[in-house]
Amino acid sequence: MYGRKGYQLVKDFASGEKGHLKPFNSKLFDETIEECDQSHHLIQSLIRKMQQEGLDVHSNRNADHYGALVHHLSLIRNKRCLMAYVHNRADIVRDLAWRVGLEIIDLPPDIQEKLTALEKDYFKNHSVAIKSYMGKVGIELNVDMVPPKDPYIKIRVVGDIDQGIVMSDKTTNFARSSMHFLKRTDAEPYIARGQMEELTG
Repeated sequence: MYGRKGYQLVKDFASGEKGHLKPFNSKLFDETIEECDQSHHLIQSLIRKMQQEGLDVHSNRNADHYGALVHHLSLIRNKRCLMAYVHNRADIVRDLAWRVGLEIIDLPPDIQEKLTALEKDYFKNHSVAIKSYMGKVGIELNVDMVPPKDPYIKIRVVGDIDQGIVMSDKTTNFARSSMHFLKRTDAEPYIARGQMEELTG
């Protein structure tokens, strides 16, 4: 009661690494909604009690009035915590589209497992909107904002990648630990997914 569940929900989100998702805490989320319902019922009960006693709900300042006020503030606090939890997760989901890729299959399996069905739909709809806009303006918006010194970079393969990948100018087999000289735009999605690393110096 008194907004404790909402506080625990926000604390659970904040305990994760910044910019990274934890699995959706549906248990605590549902408990917070249940606590909201309890607060709402208690408010209604106290208001009915004052009305039955012939008291003016707006001007009366007895214990029931302040009890209803406390439950009202608890309800508002829990609702704000619920919205903050969903909003902050949505921020990360949108960011994934820019950093990792615009297709749900681009997301690593461990990230996909942490998304709810609604969050996956949100990711897809956001990606469709980005691709639609990029198609209209004719600009790839999800590449480096700072122009690179060289369009090609040297990379090392650090993860498992399917064989026979077709890049923009050639077909390449990416064996683990092999090194390649690729177009930056071709390599960036794999770097974002942790399957390649850029070699500098």
